Amino acid sequence: MTEPSSYLTTTADAYDAVAGLYAELARDALDPLPLDRAVLAAFAELVRADGAGLVAEVGCGPGEVAAHLRDLGLEVFGVDLSPVMIDIARRTYPDLRFELGSMDALEVADGELGGLVSWYSVIHAPPGTVPSYLAEFRRVLATGGHLLLAFFESEGGPVTAFDHKVTTAYRWPLDELARLAGEAGFTETGRMLREPREDERFRRGHLLLRKAG
Repeated sequence: MTEPSSYLTTTADAYDAVAGLYAELARDALDPLPLDRAVLAAFAELVRADGAGLVAEVGCGPGEVAAHLRDLGLEVFGVDLSPVMIDIARRTYPDLRFELGSMDALEVADGELGGLVSWYSVIHAPPGTVPSYLAEFRRVLATGGHLLLAFFESEGGPVTAFDHKVTTAYRWPLDELARLAGEAGFTETGRMLREPREDERFRRGHLLLRKAG
């Protein structure tokens, strides 16, 4: 298995190298995806119903999902490993806060957040490290806080590496990722699995979770 420090450096460098092009492609990426927008809207409604609270988008890239969450009425900030991505996000959305950092060591106090979104960001984590990410997400969420995971689904197969256009990523069985989240102290609120569009290779999985007491 790749050592965590090496994997983080590789991921950051890979996204730095393509940040400009990635930001261009990502800017309107949610527009043709009604089901994806619906999951984000459901997450935002759940957070607001519990009195809102600060929300983190981890692995935020150029910031388009964080901005979408802001437009849904949430107080949100973004965190990413890539310095170039963070610079782009800050320039594009100057009204939002973006921080350089790793989502396995967030500079957030225990129980500080009302919600956390990992939108296709744990996909690059070696499978054996994913429980540590889930543990960190649980640490920073308040009891009852909401977690949204979006990822590439493995279509019934095991966890599988694939040639993501930026750097190595992994497809997950929906049930397996839900099981790990349960072991980390989350209860499932709901899930959404959608088929790939013509310009996509894989099914997309989404898990709405809540930090258990």
